[in-house]
Amino acid sequence: MGPLKGIKIVEMGGIGPGPFCAQMLSDMGAEVIRIDRKGGSDYLVEAKYSVLLRGRRSIAVDLKSTKGIEILLRLIRNADGLIEGYRPGVMERLGLGPEDCIKQNPKLVYGRMTGWGQKGPLAQAAGHDINYIALTGALNAMGEKNGKPLIPLNLVGDFGGGGLFLAFGLVCGLLEAKTSGKGQVVDAAMVDGASSLMGIFFGLKAAGLWKEERGSNILDGAAHFYNTYETSDKKWISVGSIEPQFYKILLKTAGIKDTEFNDQMDMQNWQTLKEKLAAVFKTKTRDEWCQLMENTDICFAPVLSMAEAKDHPHMKARNTIIDFNGFPQPAPAPRFSRTSPEIQGPPPEIGEHSEAILKDWGFNETEITDLKKDQVI
Repeated sequence: MGPLKGIKIVEMGGIGPGPFCAQMLSDMGAEVIRIDRKGGSDYLVEAKYSVLLRGRRSIAVDLKSTKGIEILLRLIRNADGLIEGYRPGVMERLGLGPEDCIKQNPKLVYGRMTGWGQKGPLAQAAGHDINYIALTGALNAMGEKNGKPLIPLNLVGDFGGGGLFLAFGLVCGLLEAKTSGKGQVVDAAMVDGASSLMGIFFGLKAAGLWKEERGSNILDGAAHFYNTYETSDKKWISVGSIEPQFYKILLKTAGIKDTEFNDQMDMQNWQTLKEKLAAVFKTKTRDEWCQLMENTDICFAPVLSMAEAKDHPHMKARNTIIDFNGFPQPAPAPRFSRTSPEIQGPPPEIGEHSEAILKDWGFNETEITDLKKDQVI
């Protein structure tokens, strides 16, 4: 089992970054139970295809009932951590705020996932990934020169700046609790996490090495040697030949003898060189360029679809995309030399494990029967 084996997490049902955090913790061996709303659903697709929900069990609870809240507080007594992604104040109104829960369990690490954060002028406003990264400067930096900002899926806010930072925060809190014996609240906001991811660019800007205008910098599509190019079969390849020694290999392998390419860092000439390099790459198919450039120091890779990525020899050798529960999906990451992570099971149906969870977490048969009779679970 993974390195978090023995850790117990209560996850309040939600969408996006909270479930991604819970998925990561489960993949690493933690026991995660998901609290779903009785009669409701946060599932975006059929449970089977909800990759973010894999590896944990679900209990469906009536959160509007006193007995439902009592169930949660009892579960929390036995937990190491909690994940919730509601607007600030919702958990408090339910009687499940940090003070309520840590009173029940002083060692509890209480993880809170929001877009704007627990405090601030926008704390109570609705929002999504695109809005959070817009506020941080990240969205403004992505796109072509003189074009509009390009949306990087919801990788930067929800998953990179959100779920990953919440998982990191929870594990930090769990480690600290082992020495202090005290829990605490983790306030993970996507605006904070996405801003943290932008740290290097704030530094480059302060040093005068980064322009605010999109498509004007070495890493944002302005450079001819760090870009994507269409091939003759209307597919795409990527090159990232930043270092001079790698750039020389690029020019040699592509058969480029044009002396205009010699001054790699002449930004005034980058657009012209992009157009010239684009014409070169259109002379061969993607596979032909792969034969020439893969496994070299050009810093090259084909631009693959999700279906193609699974079957690439390198991805296959590492088992990066695995078949699980009837379809391909990413394997747990990162990897460990001794405590190997694994997917603990398929995504649950809502309330699929209600009785089993209560039994495993200390409720007796009479209590469970009464809760069913009262339609609390």
